[in-house]
Amino acid sequence: MNPSIINLAYLLASVLFVLCFIQLSHPRTAERGNLTGALAMLLAIVVTLFDRGILGAGRQAFLMIFAGMLVGGAIGAVLALKVKMTAMPQMVALLNGFGGGASVLVAGAALHDAVDPSMPVPSLQLTVATVASGLIGGVTFWGSLVAFDKLQELLLPGKPILFRGQQPLNILLALAVVALGVMIVLEPSNLWAYWTLVAIASVLGLLLTIPIGGADMPVAIALLNSYSGLAGAATGFVLNNNVLIIAGSLVGASGIILTQIMCKAMNRSLANVLLGRIEQAAAGAASADDVYAGKVKSASADEIAMLLDNASRVVIVPGYGMAVSQAQHAVRDLMNLLESKGIDVEFAIHPVAGRMPGHMNVLLAEADIPYDKLKGMDEINPSFEQTDVAIVIGANDVVNPLARTDPNSPIAGMPILDVDKARTVVIIKRSLSPGFAGIPNPLFAKDNALMFFSDGKKAITALITAVKEAA
Repeated sequence: MNPSIINLAYLLASVLFVLCFIQLSHPRTAERGNLTGALAMLLAIVVTLFDRGILGAGRQAFLMIFAGMLVGGAIGAVLALKVKMTAMPQMVALLNGFGGGASVLVAGAALHDAVDPSMPVPSLQLTVATVASGLIGGVTFWGSLVAFDKLQELLLPGKPILFRGQQPLNILLALAVVALGVMIVLEPSNLWAYWTLVAIASVLGLLLTIPIGGADMPVAIALLNSYSGLAGAATGFVLNNNVLIIAGSLVGASGIILTQIMCKAMNRSLANVLLGRIEQAAAGAASADDVYAGKVKSASADEIAMLLDNASRVVIVPGYGMAVSQAQHAVRDLMNLLESKGIDVEFAIHPVAGRMPGHMNVLLAEADIPYDKLKGMDEINPSFEQTDVAIVIGANDVVNPLARTDPNSPIAGMPILDVDKARTVVIIKRSLSPGFAGIPNPLFAKDNALMFFSDGKKAITALITAVKEAA
Protein backbone atom coordinates (compact mmCIF):
# COMPACT_ATOMS: atom_id res chain seq x y z
CA MET A 1 0.00 0.00 0.00
CA ASN A 2 1.16 3.54 -0.76
CA PRO A 3 2.95 5.01 2.31
CA SER A 4 1.10 8.31 1.87
CA ILE A 5 -2.27 6.54 2.07
CA ILE A 6 -1.11 4.61 5.16
CA ASN A 7 0.01 7.76 6.95
CA LEU A 8 -3.21 9.53 5.98
CA ALA A 9 -5.25 6.63 7.42
CA TYR A 10 -3.14 6.70 10.61
CA LEU A 11 -3.75 10.45 10.88
CA LEU A 12 -7.50 9.89 10.54
CA ALA A 13 -7.39 7.17 13.22
CA SER A 14 -5.45 9.54 15.51
CA VAL A 15 -8.03 12.29 15.02
CA LEU A 16 -10.78 9.79 15.86
CA PHE A 17 -8.91 8.80 19.06
CA VAL A 18 -8.73 12.45 20.12
CA LEU A 19 -12.43 12.90 19.30
CA CYS A 20 -13.15 9.76 21.34
CA PHE A 21 -11.54 11.29 24.45
CA ILE A 22 -13.49 14.51 23.96
CA GLN A 23 -16.78 12.63 23.70
CA LEU A 24 -15.97 10.41 26.70
CA SER A 25 -15.65 13.52 28.88
CA HIS A 26 -19.45 13.99 29.00
CA PRO A 27 -22.13 11.39 29.85
CA ARG A 28 -24.39 12.46 26.99
CA THR A 29 -21.72 11.71 24.39
CA ALA A 30 -19.82 8.91 26.18
CA GLU A 31 -21.56 6.10 24.31
CA ARG A 32 -20.75 7.75 21.00
CA GLY A 33 -17.18 8.20 22.22
CA ASN A 34 -16.84 4.45 22.77
CA LEU A 35 -18.02 3.79 19.22
CA THR A 36 -15.64 6.44 17.87
CA GLY A 37 -12.71 4.85 19.70
CA ALA A 38 -13.68 1.40 18.43
CA LEU A 39 -13.85 2.71 14.85
CA ALA A 40 -10.43 4.34 15.24
CA MET A 41 -8.93 1.08 16.51
CA LEU A 42 -10.53 -0.93 13.70
CA LEU A 43 -9.11 1.48 11.12
CA ALA A 44 -5.64 1.33 12.73
CA ILE A 45 -5.68 -2.50 12.76
CA VAL A 46 -6.79 -2.85 9.14
CA VAL A 47 -4.24 -0.33 7.87
CA THR A 48 -1.47 -1.99 9.90
CA LEU A 49 -2.33 -5.37 8.39
CA PHE A 50 -1.88 -3.88 4.91
CA ASP A 51 1.16 -1.82 5.91
CA ARG A 52 3.12 -4.78 7.26
CA GLY A 53 2.10 -7.09 4.44
CA ILE A 54 0.45 -9.45 6.89
CA LEU A 55 -2.61 -10.06 4.72
CA GLY A 56 -0.33 -11.23 1.93
CA ALA A 57 1.77 -13.46 4.18
CA GLY A 58 -0.40 -16.47 3.57
CA ARG A 59 -3.57 -18.12 4.77
CA GLN A 60 -2.06 -19.42 8.01
CA ALA A 61 -1.04 -15.96 9.22
CA PHE A 62 -4.46 -14.56 8.39
CA LEU A 63 -6.27 -17.40 10.18
CA MET A 64 -4.14 -16.93 13.32
CA ILE A 65 -4.93 -13.23 13.46
CA PHE A 66 -8.62 -13.82 12.83
CA ALA A 67 -8.75 -16.55 15.50
CA GLY A 68 -7.06 -14.24 18.00
CA MET A 69 -9.53 -11.44 17.28
CA LEU A 70 -12.46 -13.85 17.53
CA VAL A 71 -11.37 -15.32 20.87
CA GLY A 72 -10.44 -11.93 22.32
CA GLY A 73 -13.69 -10.36 21.12
CA ALA A 74 -15.74 -13.19 22.62
CA ILE A 75 -13.99 -12.86 26.00
CA GLY A 76 -14.45 -9.10 25.93
CA ALA A 77 -18.16 -9.40 25.11
CA VAL A 78 -18.77 -11.85 27.96
CA LEU A 79 -16.90 -9.68 30.46
CA ALA A 80 -18.73 -6.55 29.31
CA LEU A 81 -22.06 -8.26 29.98
CA LYS A 82 -21.11 -10.06 33.21
CA VAL A 83 -18.85 -7.66 35.13
CA LYS A 84 -20.75 -5.55 37.67
CA MET A 85 -20.20 -1.80 37.95
CA THR A 86 -18.70 -2.31 41.41
CA ALA A 87 -16.05 -4.56 39.86
CA MET A 88 -15.15 -2.14 37.05
CA PRO A 89 -11.84 -1.07 38.69
CA GLN A 90 -10.72 -4.73 38.70
CA MET A 91 -11.66 -4.97 35.03
CA VAL A 92 -9.70 -1.83 34.20
CA ALA A 93 -6.70 -3.22 36.10
CA LEU A 94 -6.75 -6.39 34.00
CA LEU A 95 -7.00 -4.39 30.77
CA ASN A 96 -4.05 -2.25 31.86
CA GLY A 97 -2.06 -5.38 32.61
CA PHE A 98 -2.80 -6.98 29.24
CA GLY A 99 -1.70 -3.78 27.51
CA GLY A 100 1.59 -3.79 29.40
CA GLY A 101 2.16 -7.49 28.75
CA ALA A 102 1.49 -7.05 25.02
CA SER A 103 4.05 -4.24 24.86
CA VAL A 104 6.68 -6.48 26.50
CA LEU A 105 6.12 -9.32 24.02
CA VAL A 106 5.91 -7.16 20.89
CA ALA A 107 9.04 -5.17 21.78
CA GLY A 108 10.90 -8.40 22.61
CA ALA A 109 9.91 -9.95 19.28
CA ALA A 110 10.98 -6.81 17.41
CA LEU A 111 14.37 -6.86 19.15
CA HIS A 112 14.79 -10.55 18.29
CA ASP A 113 14.15 -9.80 14.61
CA ALA A 114 16.39 -6.74 14.65
CA VAL A 115 19.50 -8.62 15.88
CA ASP A 116 19.27 -11.12 13.02
CA PRO A 117 22.71 -11.14 11.31
CA SER A 118 21.03 -10.57 7.94
CA MET A 119 19.43 -7.34 9.17
CA PRO A 120 21.02 -3.88 9.58
CA VAL A 121 22.39 -2.92 13.02
CA PRO A 122 19.45 -1.93 15.29
CA SER A 123 19.02 1.83 15.62
CA LEU A 124 19.38 3.69 18.91
CA GLN A 125 15.67 4.53 18.77
CA LEU A 126 14.74 0.85 18.58
CA THR A 127 16.98 -0.28 21.45
CA VAL A 128 16.06 2.58 23.82
CA ALA A 129 12.36 2.19 23.06
CA THR A 130 12.61 -1.58 23.57
CA VAL A 131 14.17 -1.08 27.00
CA ALA A 132 11.38 1.37 27.88
CA SER A 133 8.70 -1.07 26.69
CA GLY A 134 10.18 -3.95 28.68
CA LEU A 135 10.54 -1.90 31.86
CA ILE A 136 7.18 -0.11 31.82
CA GLY A 137 5.32 -3.12 30.43
CA GLY A 138 6.71 -5.50 33.06
CA VAL A 139 5.86 -3.12 35.91
CA THR A 140 2.39 -2.54 34.46
CA PHE A 141 1.51 -6.20 33.93
CA TRP A 142 2.40 -7.50 37.38
CA GLY A 143 1.40 -4.31 39.18
CA SER A 144 -2.02 -4.55 37.55
CA LEU A 145 -2.42 -8.18 38.61
CA VAL A 146 -1.68 -7.17 42.20
CA ALA A 147 -4.19 -4.30 41.92
CA PHE A 148 -6.83 -6.69 40.61
CA ASP A 149 -6.21 -9.21 43.37
CA LYS A 150 -6.20 -6.63 46.16
CA LEU A 151 -9.60 -5.36 45.06
CA GLN A 152 -10.98 -8.85 44.49
CA GLU A 153 -9.21 -10.20 47.63
CA LEU A 154 -8.51 -13.63 46.13
CA LEU A 155 -4.93 -14.16 47.36
CA LEU A 156 -3.69 -10.86 48.78
CA PRO A 157 -5.27 -8.86 51.61
CA GLY A 158 -6.65 -5.41 50.87
CA LYS A 159 -4.36 -3.89 53.50
CA PRO A 160 -0.92 -2.52 52.58
CA ILE A 161 1.87 -5.11 52.67
CA LEU A 162 5.01 -3.56 54.14
CA PHE A 163 8.31 -5.11 55.24
CA ARG A 164 11.67 -3.88 56.45
CA GLY A 165 14.08 -2.90 53.70
CA GLN A 166 11.33 -2.63 51.09
CA GLN A 167 12.41 0.76 49.71
CA PRO A 168 16.15 -0.08 49.52
CA LEU A 169 15.24 -3.29 47.69
CA ASN A 170 13.16 -1.32 45.19
CA ILE A 171 16.08 1.05 44.59
CA LEU A 172 18.45 -1.87 44.11
CA LEU A 173 16.11 -3.47 41.55
CA ALA A 174 15.71 -0.15 39.74
CA LEU A 175 19.50 0.21 39.47
CA ALA A 176 19.74 -3.34 38.10
CA VAL A 177 17.13 -2.50 35.46
CA VAL A 178 19.06 0.63 34.45
CA ALA A 179 22.30 -1.38 34.15
CA LEU A 180 20.60 -4.02 31.97
CA GLY A 181 19.03 -1.29 29.86
CA VAL A 182 22.44 0.26 29.20
CA MET A 183 23.77 -3.18 28.29
CA ILE A 184 20.97 -3.74 25.77
CA VAL A 185 21.55 -0.35 24.14
CA LEU A 186 25.30 -0.97 23.85
CA GLU A 187 24.95 -4.60 22.71
CA PRO A 188 21.43 -5.42 21.40
CA SER A 189 22.36 -9.02 20.60
CA ASN A 190 22.28 -9.83 24.34
CA LEU A 191 18.66 -10.97 24.24
CA TRP A 192 19.02 -12.60 27.66
CA ALA A 193 19.55 -9.10 29.09
CA TYR A 194 16.15 -7.99 27.79
CA TRP A 195 14.24 -10.87 29.34
CA THR A 196 16.20 -10.50 32.58
CA LEU A 197 15.23 -6.82 32.59
CA VAL A 198 11.57 -7.82 32.10
CA ALA A 199 11.81 -10.32 34.98
CA ILE A 200 13.28 -7.72 37.37
CA ALA A 201 10.74 -5.11 36.22
CA SER A 202 8.00 -7.65 36.99
CA VAL A 203 9.27 -8.08 40.55
CA LEU A 204 9.49 -4.30 40.83
CA GLY A 205 5.86 -4.04 39.69
CA LEU A 206 4.82 -6.41 42.48
CA LEU A 207 6.81 -4.59 45.14
CA LEU A 208 5.62 -1.15 44.08
CA THR A 209 1.95 -2.16 44.25
CA ILE A 210 1.67 -4.31 47.39
CA PRO A 211 2.17 -1.33 49.80
CA ILE A 212 -1.01 0.29 48.46
CA GLY A 213 -4.22 -0.29 50.41
CA GLY A 214 -7.23 -1.75 48.62
CA ALA A 215 -9.27 1.46 48.98
CA ASP A 216 -6.45 3.49 47.40
CA MET A 217 -6.08 1.00 44.58
CA PRO A 218 -8.25 3.01 42.13
CA VAL A 219 -5.56 5.72 42.24
CA ALA A 220 -2.91 3.10 41.52
CA ILE A 221 -5.04 1.71 38.69
CA ALA A 222 -5.26 5.17 37.12
CA LEU A 223 -1.47 5.39 37.33
CA LEU A 224 -1.06 1.90 35.87
CA ASN A 225 -3.41 2.94 33.09
CA SER A 226 -0.96 5.72 32.30
CA TYR A 227 1.92 3.23 32.39
CA SER A 228 0.16 0.96 29.90
CA GLY A 229 -0.25 3.90 27.54
CA LEU A 230 3.41 4.86 27.88
CA ALA A 231 4.45 1.24 27.24
CA GLY A 232 2.30 1.26 24.10
CA ALA A 233 3.82 4.55 22.95
CA ALA A 234 7.33 3.15 23.50
CA THR A 235 6.39 0.08 21.44
CA GLY A 236 5.18 2.47 18.74
CA PHE A 237 8.71 3.84 18.54
CA VAL A 238 10.04 0.28 18.37
CA LEU A 239 7.79 -0.47 15.39
CA ASN A 240 7.89 3.04 13.85
CA ASN A 241 4.09 3.05 14.05
CA ASN A 242 2.72 6.59 14.30
CA VAL A 243 -0.81 5.74 15.39
CA LEU A 244 0.48 3.54 18.23
CA ILE A 245 2.70 6.37 19.43
CA ILE A 246 -0.20 8.84 19.38
CA ALA A 247 -2.76 6.49 20.97
CA GLY A 248 -0.30 5.41 23.67
CA SER A 249 0.58 9.01 24.45
CA LEU A 250 -3.11 9.91 24.78
CA VAL A 251 -3.71 7.05 27.22
CA GLY A 252 -0.55 7.89 29.14
CA ALA A 253 -1.47 11.57 29.48
CA SER A 254 -5.11 10.89 30.40
CA GLY A 255 -4.02 8.38 33.07
CA ILE A 256 -1.68 10.91 34.66
CA ILE A 257 -4.40 13.59 34.61
CA LEU A 258 -6.91 11.20 36.21
CA THR A 259 -4.36 10.25 38.88
CA GLN A 260 -3.81 13.93 39.71
CA ILE A 261 -7.56 14.58 39.89
CA MET A 262 -8.06 11.69 42.33
CA CYS A 263 -5.12 12.71 44.53
CA LYS A 264 -6.36 16.32 44.60
CA ALA A 265 -9.88 15.16 45.51
CA MET A 266 -8.39 13.32 48.52
CA ASN A 267 -5.88 16.10 49.34
CA ARG A 268 -3.04 13.59 49.23
CA SER A 269 0.17 13.36 47.31
CA LEU A 270 0.82 10.48 44.95
CA ALA A 271 3.74 9.38 47.15
CA ASN A 272 1.38 9.26 50.15
CA VAL A 273 -0.95 6.92 48.26
CA LEU A 274 1.77 4.68 46.82
CA LEU A 275 3.50 4.23 50.17
CA GLY A 276 0.29 3.43 52.07
CA ARG A 277 0.93 6.18 54.60
CA ILE A 278 -2.73 6.80 55.36
CA GLU A 279 -2.78 3.52 57.29
CA GLN A 280 -0.01 4.80 59.57
CA ALA A 281 -1.87 8.08 60.17
CA ALA A 282 -5.13 6.28 60.95
CA ALA A 283 -3.47 4.29 63.73
CA GLY A 284 -3.44 7.35 66.01
CA ALA A 285 -7.04 8.43 65.35
CA ALA A 286 -9.77 8.55 67.99
CA SER A 287 -11.60 5.29 68.63
CA ALA A 288 -15.16 4.64 67.51
CA ASP A 289 -16.29 4.37 71.15
CA ASP A 290 -14.99 7.87 71.87
CA VAL A 291 -16.84 9.34 68.90
CA TYR A 292 -20.12 7.41 68.90
CA ALA A 293 -20.76 6.34 72.52
CA GLY A 294 -24.35 7.22 73.45
CA LYS A 295 -24.67 9.81 70.66
CA VAL A 296 -25.83 7.90 67.59
CA LYS A 297 -29.58 8.13 66.87
CA SER A 298 -31.25 5.43 64.79
CA ALA A 299 -34.41 6.11 62.78
CA SER A 300 -37.01 4.03 60.96
CA ALA A 301 -38.37 4.47 57.45
CA ASP A 302 -41.63 5.89 58.83
CA GLU A 303 -39.81 8.55 60.87
CA ILE A 304 -37.71 9.60 57.89
CA ALA A 305 -40.83 9.69 55.69
CA MET A 306 -42.36 12.26 58.07
CA LEU A 307 -39.26 14.44 57.62
CA LEU A 308 -39.46 14.13 53.84
CA ASP A 309 -43.17 14.95 53.87
CA ASN A 310 -42.37 18.35 55.38
CA ALA A 311 -39.30 19.06 53.24
CA SER A 312 -39.07 21.43 50.31
CA ARG A 313 -35.50 20.58 49.27
CA VAL A 314 -33.73 17.19 49.42
CA VAL A 315 -30.15 16.42 48.39
CA ILE A 316 -29.14 12.79 47.83
CA VAL A 317 -25.46 11.88 48.28
CA PRO A 318 -24.62 8.55 46.58
CA GLY A 319 -21.60 6.50 47.65
CA TYR A 320 -20.08 3.07 47.24
CA GLY A 321 -22.89 1.56 49.34
CA MET A 322 -25.38 2.56 46.66
CA ALA A 323 -23.23 0.90 44.01
CA VAL A 324 -22.84 -2.33 45.99
CA SER A 325 -26.56 -2.65 46.65
CA GLN A 326 -27.47 -1.59 43.08
CA ALA A 327 -29.89 0.95 44.53
CA GLN A 328 -29.74 3.48 41.67
CA HIS A 329 -33.13 2.52 40.20
CA ALA A 330 -34.78 2.66 43.61
CA VAL A 331 -33.17 6.07 44.12
CA ARG A 332 -34.68 7.23 40.83
CA ASP A 333 -38.11 6.06 41.99
CA LEU A 334 -37.69 7.95 45.27
CA MET A 335 -36.67 11.07 43.35
CA ASN A 336 -39.75 10.84 41.12
CA LEU A 337 -42.02 10.31 44.14
CA LEU A 338 -40.61 13.31 46.01
CA GLU A 339 -40.79 15.53 42.94
CA SER A 340 -44.44 14.55 42.45
CA LYS A 341 -44.99 16.12 45.89
CA GLY A 342 -43.35 19.37 44.79
CA ILE A 343 -40.03 18.68 46.55
CA ASP A 344 -36.83 19.88 44.85
CA VAL A 345 -34.39 16.95 44.56
CA GLU A 346 -30.71 17.13 43.54
CA PHE A 347 -27.69 14.82 43.77
CA ALA A 348 -24.34 15.77 45.30
CA ILE A 349 -21.42 14.05 43.54
CA HIS A 350 -17.95 13.86 45.08
CA PRO A 351 -15.09 13.24 42.61
CA VAL A 352 -13.94 10.05 44.35
CA ALA A 353 -17.29 8.71 45.54
CA GLY A 354 -17.41 5.03 44.67
CA ARG A 355 -14.37 3.26 43.27
CA MET A 356 -13.53 5.44 40.26
CA PRO A 357 -14.13 9.06 39.17
CA GLY A 358 -17.49 9.20 37.41
CA HIS A 359 -18.67 5.98 39.08
CA MET A 360 -21.76 7.64 40.59
CA ASN A 361 -22.50 9.58 37.41
CA VAL A 362 -22.55 6.37 35.38
CA LEU A 363 -24.79 4.53 37.85
CA LEU A 364 -27.30 7.38 38.04
CA ALA A 365 -27.28 7.80 34.26
CA GLU A 366 -27.99 4.07 34.01
CA ALA A 367 -31.18 4.77 35.98
CA ASP A 368 -32.13 7.63 33.59
CA ILE A 369 -31.69 10.33 36.22
CA PRO A 370 -31.31 13.68 34.37
CA TYR A 371 -27.68 14.78 34.21
CA ASP A 372 -28.55 18.36 35.18
CA LYS A 373 -29.63 17.08 38.61
CA LEU A 374 -26.09 15.83 39.31
CA LYS A 375 -24.19 18.64 41.02
CA GLY A 376 -20.45 18.73 41.62
CA MET A 377 -18.98 19.47 45.03
CA ASP A 378 -18.21 23.15 44.40
CA GLU A 379 -21.70 23.77 43.04
CA ILE A 380 -23.71 21.94 45.71
CA ASN A 381 -21.79 22.79 48.90
CA PRO A 382 -23.05 26.41 49.25
CA SER A 383 -26.66 25.15 49.14
CA PHE A 384 -26.52 22.61 51.99
CA GLU A 385 -27.51 25.24 54.56
CA GLN A 386 -30.78 25.67 52.64
CA THR A 387 -31.34 21.89 52.41
CA ASP A 388 -34.07 20.36 54.57
CA VAL A 389 -32.91 16.73 54.30
CA ALA A 390 -29.64 15.32 53.00
CA ILE A 391 -29.76 11.57 52.36
CA VAL A 392 -26.33 9.90 52.35
CA ILE A 393 -26.33 6.42 50.80
CA GLY A 394 -23.19 4.48 51.66
CA ALA A 395 -20.74 7.40 51.53
CA ASN A 396 -18.29 7.86 54.41
CA ASP A 397 -15.00 9.75 54.17
CA VAL A 398 -16.29 12.12 51.49
CA VAL A 399 -18.78 13.49 54.08
CA ASN A 400 -16.54 13.28 57.17
CA PRO A 401 -16.31 16.74 58.82
CA LEU A 402 -12.95 15.80 60.39
CA ALA A 403 -11.43 16.85 57.06
CA ARG A 404 -12.35 20.44 58.01
CA THR A 405 -11.98 20.37 61.79
CA ASP A 406 -9.02 18.13 62.70
CA PRO A 407 -5.62 19.11 61.23
CA ASN A 408 -4.14 15.86 62.56
CA SER A 409 -6.68 13.63 60.84
CA PRO A 410 -5.39 11.46 57.96
CA ILE A 411 -8.01 13.14 55.75
CA ALA A 412 -7.24 16.70 56.94
CA GLY A 413 -7.78 19.20 54.14
CA MET A 414 -9.59 16.71 51.91
CA PRO A 415 -12.44 18.50 50.07
CA ILE A 416 -15.73 17.02 51.32
CA LEU A 417 -19.45 17.43 50.78
CA ASP A 418 -20.77 19.69 53.58
CA VAL A 419 -23.82 17.55 54.34
CA ASP A 420 -23.47 18.24 58.08
CA LYS A 421 -24.73 21.78 57.38
CA ALA A 422 -28.13 20.51 56.22
CA ARG A 423 -31.05 20.80 58.66
CA THR A 424 -31.30 17.01 58.90
CA VAL A 425 -28.89 14.36 57.62
CA VAL A 426 -30.06 10.79 57.06
CA ILE A 427 -27.19 8.32 56.70
CA ILE A 428 -28.03 4.94 55.18
CA LYS A 429 -25.37 2.36 56.08
CA ARG A 430 -25.24 -1.25 57.18
CA SER A 431 -23.14 -0.34 60.23
CA LEU A 432 -20.84 2.30 61.71
CA SER A 433 -17.82 0.79 59.95
CA PRO A 434 -15.18 3.33 58.82
CA GLY A 435 -14.31 4.31 55.27
CA PHE A 436 -10.96 3.86 53.50
CA ALA A 437 -9.19 6.15 55.98
CA GLY A 438 -10.05 3.75 58.83
CA ILE A 439 -11.32 6.52 61.14
CA PRO A 440 -14.73 7.17 62.78
CA ASN A 441 -17.05 9.76 61.24
CA PRO A 442 -18.38 12.34 63.77
CA LEU A 443 -21.20 13.14 61.33
CA PHE A 444 -22.95 9.96 62.48
CA ALA A 445 -23.15 11.31 66.04
CA LYS A 446 -24.21 14.90 65.27
CA ASP A 447 -27.43 16.29 66.71
CA ASN A 448 -28.95 16.75 63.25
CA ALA A 449 -27.98 13.25 62.02
CA LEU A 450 -30.12 10.09 61.90
CA MET A 451 -28.76 6.63 61.07
CA PHE A 452 -30.87 4.26 58.99
CA PHE A 453 -29.07 0.92 59.36
CA SER A 454 -29.87 -1.14 56.27
CA ASP A 455 -28.75 -2.26 52.83
CA GLY A 456 -28.98 0.70 50.46
CA LYS A 457 -31.57 -0.73 48.10
CA LYS A 458 -33.74 -2.14 50.89
CA ALA A 459 -33.60 1.18 52.75
CA ILE A 460 -34.66 3.26 49.74
CA THR A 461 -37.44 0.79 48.90
CA ALA A 462 -38.70 1.00 52.49
CA LEU A 463 -38.58 4.81 52.32
CA ILE A 464 -40.65 4.82 49.12
CA THR A 465 -43.29 2.64 50.77
CA ALA A 466 -43.33 4.81 53.91
CA VAL A 467 -43.63 8.07 51.93
CA LYS A 468 -46.55 6.66 49.92
CA GLU A 469 -48.32 5.52 53.09
CA ALA A 470 -47.78 8.91 54.72
CA ALA A 471 -49.54 10.67 51.83
